[in-house]
Amino acid sequence: MDGARGAALQLQQLPPTSSGPSMSEGSFSYKARTGFGFAWENLIGALLAIFGHLVVSIALNIQKYCHIRLAGSKDPRAYFKTKTWWLGLFLLLLGELGVFASYAFAPLSLIVPLGAVSVIASAIIGIIFIKEKWKPKDFLRRYVLSFVGCGLAVVGTYLLVTFAPNSHEKMTGENITRHLVSWPFLLYMLVEIILFCLLLYFYKERNANNIVVVLLLVALLGSMTVVTVKAVAGMLVLSIQGNLQLDYPIFYVMSVCMVATAIYQAAFLSQASQMYDSSLIASVGYILSTTIAITAGAVFYLDFLGEDVLHICMFALGCLIAFLGVFLITRNRKKATPFEPYISMGAMPGMQNMHDKGMTVQPDLKASFSYGALENNDNISEIYAPATLPVMQEEHGSRNASGVPYRVLEHTKKE
Repeated sequence: MDGARGAALQLQQLPPTSSGPSMSEGSFSYKARTGFGFAWENLIGALLAIFGHLVVSIALNIQKYCHIRLAGSKDPRAYFKTKTWWLGLFLLLLGELGVFASYAFAPLSLIVPLGAVSVIASAIIGIIFIKEKWKPKDFLRRYVLSFVGCGLAVVGTYLLVTFAPNSHEKMTGENITRHLVSWPFLLYMLVEIILFCLLLYFYKERNANNIVVVLLLVALLGSMTVVTVKAVAGMLVLSIQGNLQLDYPIFYVMSVCMVATAIYQAAFLSQASQMYDSSLIASVGYILSTTIAITAGAVFYLDFLGEDVLHICMFALGCLIAFLGVFLITRNRKKATPFEPYISMGAMPGMQNMHDKGMTVQPDLKASFSYGALENNDNISEIYAPATLPVMQEEHGSRNASGVPYRVLEHTKKE
């Protein structure tokens, strides 16, 4: 009797299939949970996303290394001729393909927060391969806290994978169309459009260049990007498996929305990178984009439908820990020094200036740089004043006559 009861319980825990009576073709979602606490589809999607983000980080660092080595080249496109740069481009495409494929297997709410893996990998690669001179007092502030941030991000990622929602749905044209016209998503889209228009008005008309405003625009567009990416990736996978979905108009509608939102998202992100430091953009952008994308996935794909309170709370805790880890990693990253059009020289004896610890000539005197122009230097010590050559003028009048306090030396042929 006990054996029969145990077998019945095991049958109840098995995920329903398309041929079973509890799974209809038009159903929105079904739960597939194994004894480990997450579905195999979640594991496949998480591994693809982690692999993709790791490869993307390696590719970007390879291309950055190539650009640094060719910084002094006269040909601005010399990196096109190197195998290193093309290797980075190939790895970048491979990593993006892995991330794209991961959306077809796992819920959107699981894949989006795994972007922390890219931040962790970039931090570790930077610490190991960038040869920096550091002082003992800077080690704790920069490296130890960065390692702590990596540890927190890893813990948060583990909680995300373990307690991620297990809602899996076939991305058929009918299901995506139902989600698109459902009243929760229509209400969510109305709120998002109004918020986007308000932020765009303040950003363009009122010059509200706050980093939160700009990155909120990026996050709102990014939430629509990931929603459409999951739909397109899911329909492509089903088509490859034999269930053709490319004849549905919704596939092309989602594809156009995916490309358009990705382009505008990149444009706003480029504008933000011109105004703020990249580490600040990485931390604030990750937090805002992840939060809004998870909300969009929960509304559109009903990711958390049927999940118990414990799994939702642990998933939210994993997100918070990952946010804290990413903040610590990016907060302690060394800021990039912009290019300065000064003549860099070695240490010159007796030469002092106010810029770069005495390693550059013609320092920036707290004003906009204008090469060859002099700023108001009344309050600056003579030690920083530009050197001038003495010029004398020959007196042609009487000695008591007022003249210019200098004279020009005329050289004769004998001299």
